[in-house]
Amino acid sequence: MPPMRLLVVEDRRVMAESIARSLRRESMAVDVAYDGITALRLVGENGYDVVVLDRDLPGLHGDDVCRTLIADGHDCRILMLTASGTIDDRVDGLTLGADDYLPKPFALAELIARIRALGRRAAPAQPPILAFGDVRLDPHKRAVTRAGRQLALTNKEFAVLEVLMAANGGVVSVEGLLARVWDAHADPFTNTVRVTLTNLRRKLGDPPVIETIIGAGYRVMT
Repeated sequence: MPPMRLLVVEDRRVMAESIARSLRRESMAVDVAYDGITALRLVGENGYDVVVLDRDLPGLHGDDVCRTLIADGHDCRILMLTASGTIDDRVDGLTLGADDYLPKPFALAELIARIRALGRRAAPAQPPILAFGDVRLDPHKRAVTRAGRQLALTNKEFAVLEVLMAANGGVVSVEGLLARVWDAHADPFTNTVRVTLTNLRRKLGDPPVIETIIGAGYRVMT
């Protein structure tokens, strides 16, 4: 499954940032909203795979955010969070159109597992191990090898390589990489993608694995 773009909607800032940091360590691109109005705006501006939505938001309730996302036809998956874990509350959340429901407090490992499960529903199936030539990428173990040699990649380098390999030789634009690997704070006019690719190519070594398609983007060489 290629790296995911997520939105975390939680009014308690410490919790929101803690969740975001944990998800970014999993090479996910994460944006954060602290209220429902901002959440709806960000969903309208960005393509998210999963929205982690606190139900008990002030102002615009999480239920209303969920209803609006469904009514507007957004295809993101919705994972609702709430401090109430009764069966009735879970049924209510799922009836609104949420794809999954997780009561607080929860273990981050479970949250990550549920997000990945929702992401698999939205994404086309891909092999458990991605391989091109002598490069092997295992998304589950977060491991990359070349000719059997383990490569030490940063989270961003791993995510970029995963996106390119999941494209199966197709060209991925700079904008596509920014959307899948970085969050909304990434400046599209910086050279962050180029720098990451330079470091990734160096670690992959020769012969080259990633090809630059001038004016279009990048692809793995088949």
